[in-house]
Amino acid sequence: MADGEDSDDWRIAALLAHRPALVRFLTARLGDTAEAEDALQDLYLKLRASPPQGAPDAPLAYLYRAAASVALDRIRSRGRGARRDAAWTDSQTVMAGDEAVADSVPADEALIARERLAQLAAAVAALPAQARRVFTRLKLDGLSHAEVAAELGISKSAVEKNIATAMRHLSLLRDDP
Repeated sequence: MADGEDSDDWRIAALLAHRPALVRFLTARLGDTAEAEDALQDLYLKLRASPPQGAPDAPLAYLYRAAASVALDRIRSRGRGARRDAAWTDSQTVMAGDEAVADSVPADEALIARERLAQLAAAVAALPAQARRVFTRLKLDGLSHAEVAAELGISKSAVEKNIATAMRHLSLLRDDP
């Protein structure tokens, strides 16, 4: 629309003339003045984008009907957004009684856990070879003292000494913040 054509479009002129009443009308429907102002801006843009028409018998009724349509679109959009957000929340949380609890570990906690795991892996790798084999078979693979002793060809007492060495070495890691 050319600059001079705005004055010929009765819709824009009516919207500007009745702006305060339209804001009140939209606020009543949307429940928020800021959203009503946004809806009125949407209406203005819709009117500007469509070609001018001849004035109807009740131009103000036309304008209110168009404003109601914009408000309804916003209400529907809000409902779709709420359903989408609820679906996402449902997929990401677990209910514990009446409380929603995140189903995943927060990113900062996951990062800290990965760092601690890397430190533990490095500490296990730094153990003396025999203590590392005993620790791995006993603590990670879940074998008993007797099974580890039989597998490695050492006494149960040697298994206990090696695990004590490993635990002393790894306890230093626990003391670090």
